[in-house]
Amino acid sequence: MNYYQPTTIIYHNGEFVKAQDAKMDLYSQSLHYGYSVFEGIRSYKTTNGSTAIFKAVEHFERLKISAESINLPYSFNTQELIDATYEVLKQNNLGDAYIRPVVYAPANMSFARNTESYVFIEAWEMAPFLGDQLLRIMTSSFQRPNPKAFKIHAKAAGHYVNSILASQEAKDKGFDEAFLLDMNDHAAEGPGANVFFEKGGVLHTPQAGHILAGITRATVLELCAQLNIEVKEGVFSINDIKQADAAFFCGTAAEVIGWQSLDEYVFPKAWNETNSYKVQQAYKQLVVKSLSA
Repeated sequence: MNYYQPTTIIYHNGEFVKAQDAKMDLYSQSLHYGYSVFEGIRSYKTTNGSTAIFKAVEHFERLKISAESINLPYSFNTQELIDATYEVLKQNNLGDAYIRPVVYAPANMSFARNTESYVFIEAWEMAPFLGDQLLRIMTSSFQRPNPKAFKIHAKAAGHYVNSILASQEAKDKGFDEAFLLDMNDHAAEGPGANVFFEKGGVLHTPQAGHILAGITRATVLELCAQLNIEVKEGVFSINDIKQADAAFFCGTAAEVIGWQSLDEYVFPKAWNETNSYKVQQAYKQLVVKSLSA
């Protein structure tokens, strides 16, 4: 996939520059130790023809929380970053786009705290990250990180080595994606998405504590309240999911995408007859209609 062209513009430390001309210090603490934070955001072309960023404030506020939680200096203003993002979209003539802001550290080969940090914002066209067909999922041999070892509520770059390993393992074995358990062998999340499963019309999702409780996950909870769909947050086993009627991943990159199977278990209820499907359709409508209002 070509993420940028010779004419692509990004935002980098207060300036709009060509992506191919942007530079990062090869001695950065971020490059050597994965010590940076990022967001995944989507913009959509709305029904009135304009382009709007979905939940921009929530994403950039989480970027700040992530940085501060791992002691990465953060001096950026949320509205200024949102404005810069709209300018990146405009200069690259993007409507439906995936947006990636990253806050990273300067040259520092030690583990000492930094006194400053830098930011860049990129954007490119990207279809739903996991496609639009029901997924064949594999329970990963990798676990999600111990919350006593990491600030797992932070969207930190280094955490995603775990995600890459799990996803590659699943795809090497012929599956579409992985699903990870936590250190206690309870259901957790995907490499880059939260999970919901459905039983008897009720949706269930792992509670916060061992997961990165995403912004799309919060949106699904809001939609369920509007649709009068009951949701239970709690601690669940992999066998709970393997007795469910349906299941789905949700995340900014993946949006809402259903599962066909988990390991050897095929979900028995037709996807378009589930409450999960109703949530998927409501989410698709929301990202355009709410932005056009």
